[in-house]
Amino acid sequence: MTLPNQLSLLRIVLTPVFVVTFCVDNLLVNYLSFVIFAIASVTDYYDGVLARRLGKVSLWGRFLDPLADKVLISAAFIVFAMFRYIRTWMVVVIVARDLIITGLRFYAMFKGKPIQTSYLAKAKTFSQVAVIYFIFFYVLLQRTVLAEGRTSWILQKLEAWNLINLSMLFVTLLTLLTGLKYLVENRDHLKSMVLDFYHVFVPSDL
Repeated sequence: MTLPNQLSLLRIVLTPVFVVTFCVDNLLVNYLSFVIFAIASVTDYYDGVLARRLGKVSLWGRFLDPLADKVLISAAFIVFAMFRYIRTWMVVVIVARDLIITGLRFYAMFKGKPIQTSYLAKAKTFSQVAVIYFIFFYVLLQRTVLAEGRTSWILQKLEAWNLINLSMLFVTLLTLLTGLKYLVENRDHLKSMVLDFYHVFVPSDL
């Protein structure tokens, strides 16, 4: 268990802590939730950097790193949808795409032919995290304004321009695009995976 992989695991461990602190009805704890998410998201940068500098790039690390990203990001979108800050159908698309691609990655790794992360997928992850930070800004501003019993012109502008919905729509479409790109580029893996599952779950005498 190398240091880069430990950072990836830390990202997964911090995910439920961030979710719980976000759901607590306490403004200071909600701000702590943001700090926890920020720390978790920063580990995504350092695990990759350390892996390359220390020469610790491994097959397991190539799978664990994007998996930890998906766990953290999906949890954030799910909890935002639970509080109705974003549309549920968008979260369903994002999570479904990640489940399918993660399954395909695991299968490819098992077959000894790991899938490389594309630059478009990296841009997708960056945009997802950026949108989560933006939503966090909106949520904390809204909760602060409500706690203090005042209004905010920034909050009013964000709601009037529908910026959260538009940014989420962009991220959802980009996520869907990268998923389709992976499926097309790795269609041989996909076909083989479907056939293997078919042979496992469908009796041969049918």
